[in-house]
Amino acid sequence: MNDLLQPSGKYDWGIDELVAKLRTLRVESLETRQRRDKPPKLPSSKELHKILDGLGAVLFPNRLGLPDLNDEGIDYFVGHTLETLLRELYKQIRRELQFISGQPGIDKEAHEQAIMITREFASRLPEVRVLLDSDIQAAYEGDPAAKSSDEVLVCYPGINAIIHHRLAHILYQLGATLVARIISELAHSATGIDIHPGAQIGESFFIDHGTGVVIGETAVIGRHVRVYQAVTLGAKRFQKDDNGILVKGNARHPIVEDDVVIYAGATILGRINIGRGSTIGGNVWLTHSVPPGSNITQAHVRSELFYDGGGI
Repeated sequence: MNDLLQPSGKYDWGIDELVAKLRTLRVESLETRQRRDKPPKLPSSKELHKILDGLGAVLFPNRLGLPDLNDEGIDYFVGHTLETLLRELYKQIRRELQFISGQPGIDKEAHEQAIMITREFASRLPEVRVLLDSDIQAAYEGDPAAKSSDEVLVCYPGINAIIHHRLAHILYQLGATLVARIISELAHSATGIDIHPGAQIGESFFIDHGTGVVIGETAVIGRHVRVYQAVTLGAKRFQKDDNGILVKGNARHPIVEDDVVIYAGATILGRINIGRGSTIGGNVWLTHSVPPGSNITQAHVRSELFYDGGGI
């Protein structure tokens, strides 16, 4: 132990050697990814977290905005906040586009595309508010423990997750897929609910409790669907090409039609259809389509009592 102690009184941790080894590994990694020069910056999850908090306040200024906002001040707050947020969002989108292009410095094409994406995203915020109102109402009507829609908005992790998803999905559609994915992972970290931004989700969607819910990239969910904790809408298998590399982007997750309820722990895999108005029971493992109005449950558990070693 005393051999590590330098005359200065500091311990020798071998920092210089560690720095050299880490530099070598970093350079090799960049070369492997064909990025020999300093790579462009990635979008910042820290900045996107601030942007998402601000967008929540813009959409629901009376509940998620500043305290004591009056009617005269709300529009000013929304406008001022939006101006700041959209400028910052543009920067994050531009970072993604420059990272993809690999162009150092100012990239005019990335700049113009980032402005276009940000402007289109902003124009769809009223659409998001309408969808979120339907989600909040579905949660209030679907949970007897909910005392008010305000409680649902500020307390329910499922609403937090769906706010992130509604915003991320638009960015995903517009081509800012990395920014969208970071946003979805912010919600995942905060709530335990993992919704890929590519998933298509209709109005009045309610996630009750929510922890452990997983919804894959190509899942399609209809209107008035309710899911409980630990539900998975996943892929059954992953196709590979002739070189053994995974095929990206193919439809591989379930289609859930309108008015379906999926109870806790159910696992639904593959590009199958869950017919309208169906109920999928808890802990069901489902890999085939079911017609409208189905009621799918586990097989009945057989229970027998054995005495004095009988049946063994």
